Amino acid sequence: MARIKMSPTVAYIANEFPSAVEWYVPAEIQELRRRGVRVIPCSVWRSDPSLLAPEHRELAKQTLCLEHFNARIFFRMVRVFPATLPRVADLIFRVLCKGNEKPMQRLRGLLHTLIGLYFAALLVGRNIEHIHAHHGYFSAWIAVIAARALGVPYSLTLHGSDLLLHAAYLDTKLGECTYCLTISEFNRRHVLAHYPMISPARVFVQHLGVEVPPKNRSVCGVEAISHHPLLLSVGRLHPVKNHLFLVQACYVLRESGIDFRCVIAGEGPERRKLEWLIGELRLWEFVTLAGHLSRAEVDAMYEQADLVVLTSRSEGIPLVLMEAMAHEKIVLAPAITGIPELVTDGKTGFLYEPESLEQFVWRVDQIFRSLNVLDSVKRAARQYVITHFDQQTNLAAFGKFFVEQLVKSERRPIREDPVLQQV
Repeated sequence: MARIKMSPTVAYIANEFPSAVEWYVPAEIQELRRRGVRVIPCSVWRSDPSLLAPEHRELAKQTLCLEHFNARIFFRMVRVFPATLPRVADLIFRVLCKGNEKPMQRLRGLLHTLIGLYFAALLVGRNIEHIHAHHGYFSAWIAVIAARALGVPYSLTLHGSDLLLHAAYLDTKLGECTYCLTISEFNRRHVLAHYPMISPARVFVQHLGVEVPPKNRSVCGVEAISHHPLLLSVGRLHPVKNHLFLVQACYVLRESGIDFRCVIAGEGPERRKLEWLIGELRLWEFVTLAGHLSRAEVDAMYEQADLVVLTSRSEGIPLVLMEAMAHEKIVLAPAITGIPELVTDGKTGFLYEPESLEQFVWRVDQIFRSLNVLDSVKRAARQYVITHFDQQTNLAAFGKFFVEQLVKSERRPIREDPVLQQV
């Protein structure tokens, strides 16, 4: 296992940490710690303790949360602001005067710049040698500002929506990073095509992974669904996941006389819209909103499902598809972004044309009619996940890469700025 001679300190920041739906971030932090890296988890928002798995609650206690306002740190930031301003002046100019961002985005960018300076002041005295931002959202901009103020390198991980839908100031976030990790070849090609300021040598694909369950294991925790073919969707109830499309498809399936039941597992801001549409289309007998489920409950749902579907408008390489395939389940997903790197149509699962309700319904019907002859697809799906998306294998690869990058800068002295240490 790759290790380093001294224990460097890395600030690892996300919008919200720990997050109940982003378990891979704690897994990466634990892998780095296992390799001798001192990691300080950082979060912009507080986590809801009631939604956290027991093993993540201790991490929550260790996390530096920027919402936990500290007046002493704030006044330290204010006092040294004239000295730090020249270091971030070009970044402030970028926020206010360059690019195509809308006025509200520029206002938020200015606010996040101030939070970044506060973050830098919060990190003083902790011997930070590197800052890593997981996701390219506004926490990445906060990391850019803090890294500039502290004089340390920064890196980031990009997934899907943070690259394809919410790319405000991403040109600068990428231009400032020492390297960028991203979870699919599609994402890497997109970065290189749209952000020529970053060298291909600084953009690396690092797949996520899932735990592959033992075959034929027994599970419990969810009451058995009826004998009807079960269609399952797992994901946050957010517009980008496009569950409204799924409910509309269920209406067409019912009207076509196709026997099925659909369970949508997850919680989020789209719930009321979904409840209204299910009621409007009189689908309560066919579609169930299961809400937030525990890890064990989700596993039990996978075991009962006949078909696991994804209807998102944008994705990286979805973990839900990996999990379903690891359970030897048939999956159906739109042919977008990095999904075809996981799902080979007709071999490890099935794809449909994005936003095509007609093709989606036709695929579901054909799959339900063929369930008894799709065992080879199920086996191939599980084997593909084992070979390419195993959690422990990919975590080890991530940890090895991250440590190698730290080793390259190991001999450099810590450049913590004495100006920022003024009280």
